Amino acid sequence: MLTCEKSICTQAIQLKCIESRIENKRLHYGRFLVSPFRRGQASTVGIAMRRALLGEIRGTSITCARFHGVVHEYSTVTGIKEAIHDVLVNLKEVALRSDSNDVKEAISSVTGPKEITAGDILFPPSVKAVDNLQHIVTITQPISVTIELKIEKDCGYRIGNLNEYKNGEFPVDAVFMPVRNVNYSVHLFGSGEATREISLIEIWTNGSPTPDEAISEASEKLIELPSPLLHVKREDVSCSGDYKGLFPSIKLSSQLHVGNELGKKLSEDTFIDQLELPARAFNCLKKAEIHTIADLLNYSREDLSKIKSFGQKSVDQVSKALWERFASELPQNEVHIQ
Repeated sequence: MLTCEKSICTQAIQLKCIESRIENKRLHYGRFLVSPFRRGQASTVGIAMRRALLGEIRGTSITCARFHGVVHEYSTVTGIKEAIHDVLVNLKEVALRSDSNDVKEAISSVTGPKEITAGDILFPPSVKAVDNLQHIVTITQPISVTIELKIEKDCGYRIGNLNEYKNGEFPVDAVFMPVRNVNYSVHLFGSGEATREISLIEIWTNGSPTPDEAISEASEKLIELPSPLLHVKREDVSCSGDYKGLFPSIKLSSQLHVGNELGKKLSEDTFIDQLELPARAFNCLKKAEIHTIADLLNYSREDLSKIKSFGQKSVDQVSKALWERFASELPQNEVHIQ
């Protein structure tokens, strides 16, 4: 007969959903219990799972909109309540679910007066709106409004470049992040050598994946990403320091620290979600159009303190996270023009 200690040691790690609720169509919540872990393992899994949920889950977003007869993003159209810029912002917020990885097209052609919502968009069969009542634009007069849309599936963020578009086409700053927020906490149970850890993981999504779908996809990503390392043979690993065949454009110092060129590229490509900031600080930075670490490093502590609702505590949290995760510091002097 197994002792209590040995029973816990050999017990398989299990995942269980202990709470699930739908706040609204675009906000789903799930709380999961994962256990048992040996000491230290729950935190390792929690950190990795949070990063995978926020950075590796693919989302679907509108990336381009075309308006007939419109030449400028800040144009106003007679018979339309919102400026084109405001319509683009509304399109950015539309939550979509897609079963395809291909670029898709959609169209909305409506005659007013009428409020156009996501339900008025004609999507291809593989794409659907999470919330058909999501507002897009208000037509106040009996005119026809046609909007052609491009839809893509990806990860992270994509900032549109207006110079790449013409003939009434406008980029939409796409957010391919269906997971809105993730929290995890670690709890102990048992005593002595039988002490084990429980990880509680909370997930909020926009409804395009449910929280249980998101945690399943994130788990697959965590298995998939390092899997090539399992097939590396000892004789294939060289310690000669010759990395140019694999990375000809990267220059590394003899201490293997990343050089300035690569460091700059990493900061440009790394989004601020990697700082794992509290939701309040993260949302304030996003509203201030600070999306990447490179964007953040254009702000001094004084600059950040001038952002609305961004207090000294948030500044300290950002500064600490920058140093701990990227060994970087905010500029000392005020550098950003508000």
